[in-house]
Amino acid sequence: MKIEIITPEKKAFEGDIKSVRVPGKKGSFQVLKDHAPIISTLDSGSVIIVDLEGNEKIFEISGGVIEVKANKIILLADSVK
Repeated sequence: MKIEIITPEKKAFEGDIKSVRVPGKKGSFQVLKDHAPIISTLDSGSVIIVDLEGNEKIFEISGGVIEVKANKIILLADSVK
């Protein structure tokens, strides 16, 4: 899967991943390969990415939106730390 994490100021991350866990408005959820298409709003919290080697990368976001379609994930965040 490919992911892009974008803020109004910059592209915070782009790459191939195994999975991502995000803080959804109604609870956190995980996206794996071949996930059904979805658009969801996000709360403030941790975005946890597992890369192809199994390493975790953690980004703190202050809310946003995620779109998943055809193994491509676009996460538009208000801000990323």
